[in-house]
Amino acid sequence: MKWFLIFWAGPIVFLAGWYWLSYYDMSFGIFMLTRQAHDLTFQVYANILGIPAETIPPLVARAVVVDSLVVFVIMAFRRRKKIAAWWRGRQASGSSSAALPSKDSLSRAP
Repeated sequence: MKWFLIFWAGPIVFLAGWYWLSYYDMSFGIFMLTRQAHDLTFQVYANILGIPAETIPPLVARAVVVDSLVVFVIMAFRRRKKIAAWWRGRQASGSSSAALPSKDSLSRAP
C-alpha cells in the first residue's frame, strides 16, 4: 500500500510543482519552468485535443480529484474492518457519556 501511495502521489506532486513554478515563471534558469514553456505545453495539448488551451488546467485538476477519490476509496475498502471498529467504538463512547447529566452543567444555574 505504501508503494501504491508513492506512485500515486509522486506524479501529482511533480505536476503540481511544475505547474505552479512555470505559471509564476520561477524558472531558476531551467527552460521547462519558464512561462513560455508553460504556455507552449498547453498550446501543444490544445492543438492535439482540439480544445482551447485555457480549458486544460481545470480538466486536469478534475481528473486529479477523481483519481484521488478512487485511491481513497481503495484505501478505505482495504481498511474497512479497522474503520468499522473505530466507528463502533466512537459511537459507543460518545452515546454513553452524552446521555448522563453532569453536576457541573450550567443548565440548572439560578
